[in-house]
Amino acid sequence: MQPAAYSPVRPNEELRSRVIEFCRTHGADLIGFAPVKRWEEFNEVPPEYRPQSLFPPAQTVIVIGLAMPLPIVETTPSFLHKELYTTCNQELDSIAFNLTRFLNRQGLASYFFTRDGYASLSALKKKPYAAFGHTAAARYAGMGTIGLSRNLLTPEFGPRVRLVSVLTAAQLEGQPVMEKDLCIQCQACVKCCPKNALKARDDQIRGDFDVNLCIDQHIELVKQRCYPCGICIKVCPIGKDRALYKQKGIVKKYLHEAEVLASNPDAPEYRSWTHVRRHGGRLPQ
Repeated sequence: MQPAAYSPVRPNEELRSRVIEFCRTHGADLIGFAPVKRWEEFNEVPPEYRPQSLFPPAQTVIVIGLAMPLPIVETTPSFLHKELYTTCNQELDSIAFNLTRFLNRQGLASYFFTRDGYASLSALKKKPYAAFGHTAAARYAGMGTIGLSRNLLTPEFGPRVRLVSVLTAAQLEGQPVMEKDLCIQCQACVKCCPKNALKARDDQIRGDFDVNLCIDQHIELVKQRCYPCGICIKVCPIGKDRALYKQKGIVKKYLHEAEVLASNPDAPEYRSWTHVRRHGGRLPQ
């Protein structure tokens, strides 16, 4: 009898490893697997927004994440942040497109859903939901939990991660769904939101969210060529990425930013951010 270490690898485990290797090779920072049955088990997403409504052969949703480097996110709103957002989106779609083709070549019918899922902000305002939700998919793939801001929070990057999903007929084992909430309810996202679109609740982690106020902020920033907003992404203290940059007292700095810059636009403690904002976009020069 062979030792356990030399046990044959089951086909789905081998494929799972190959998918992870493929995504890593193409630049993915996070990869998760969510069996489609989890949408039914949790019963949080309306049926028409579930994987098999979009793609009936789907058995697994592969969720791919790319990190948004914190120092660039901190410059928001800025042209630099806009370029990061655009680049990240393009890279995600490229990985998902190529993974879909890779799986199809293996005889495993696959379909990918692009990272945003809406044509314009005006279209989003009329119907403020995408046809498929990557945040729910990532949660069901065990990649993180949903915070007060309703963003996915990951242990590695907090909410500073963009997502795309590949729906596939392959049956792949999923990671356990995280049970402990990562959100610490510090309310930095609530306090720093420029439109007051978020409100904390006493009965649950997820806050109340006025999506139209959020979209209005994005429409204003589109006119200035420095979208998206991303303040809630920036100020969230969750994520191991913060340890890399060793930012002592950074949340306090976030909380006072609007007030300090209103009285002194040249405040030295914010110069690295304001310098970037004054170049490349239509913010005050």
